[in-house]
Formats: sequence, C-alpha cells, structure tokens
Amino acid sequence: MSAAQRLARFDGAVDRWWEVMRGRKLVDRVMYGASDVGEFSQIWHVLGAIRALAPRREASDALRFSALMALESLVVNQGVKRLFARRRPGTAAENPTHHRLRQPISSSFPSGHASAAFCAAVVLSRGSRLGPLYRLAAVIVAASRIHVRLHHASDVIAGAALGEAIGRFAVRLMRR
Repeated sequence: MSAAQRLARFDGAVDRWWEVMRGRKLVDRVMYGASDVGEFSQIWHVLGAIRALAPRREASDALRFSALMALESLVVNQGVKRLFARRRPGTAAENPTHHRLRQPISSSFPSGHASAAFCAAVVLSRGSRLGPLYRLAAVIVAASRIHVRLHHASDVIAGAALGEAIGRFAVRLMRR
C-alpha cells in the first residue's frame, strides 16, 4: 500500500469516526462557530488585542502579534499551500447545511485554520496562565475544519504541526 493510500485510509477512518459527532445541535453549533471565527484569524487577532490590555503589556504587543499572524497566513496560504494541489473533502453542494461558511478555493493541504490556531496558541501562551485555554481553543478551531468537511484529518494535523513550528520559531525570535 502506498503512502497516499495509507493517508487516504487514515483520513477516511477519521471522517467515518467523526460522523458520529455531525448533526448534533450543540456540537454543530460549536464547530461551525469555531470554523467561522477562525476565518482570517479573527479570533486570534481579538485575543491578541485583549492580551495586550493586561498589565505590563503594550498596545504594540497586539500590533506585533497581528503582524505575526499575517506573516503566518502569507507563508501557509500563499506559500506552502501552493506546493500542493489537494482537493477538499467536500463542497457546499455535497455537504448541504444551514450554516454558511466560506468555501475556500485553495488547496486543502495544510489547513490554514489549524496552522494559525496553533501558531497563535504558542505565542499567546508564552508567559500566560491562560495557556491551556489558548491550546483548547486552537484544538477546537482546528478540529472544526474536519467537522465541517473543509479539510481532511491529515490536513489539520499537518497544519497544526506547521503552526506549532512557526509559533515556536516566533517565540524564540521574540526572546532576542
């Protein structure tokens, strides 16, 4: 069995397992909402701005954080994604729902939502007692992309790993 076949098998197994969660009102509401606020890193920009209001923080912290998130998006969405041409697992026509999510036209691999979420969680967690909550939010946003059928599980895992790496690199640069 080839690597591509193993990957397809893994993605299919996760999707079949995830089907148990789909159609449950509360789960759908959380997952579609998380996917929606993850668009253009909205949730992360807001959390970065709120974090900048804390004592010993400056407004420029929020601007630097937003600049980092823009750079992360540029690298992932205009760089890495262009190296791959992976089809998304579904379209609005194939997955009718009353939720209206933007239907991206870019490659499915890697998940930009997952990358942004994990990059933001790493950076926001630095020196914060709220680190576990940032991580939980990142996991929910990333997983939401599987739930709403806009990414394969492997897209999300790759995006999360890439975001984690970018976030850790950014934190190292910030220490200097």
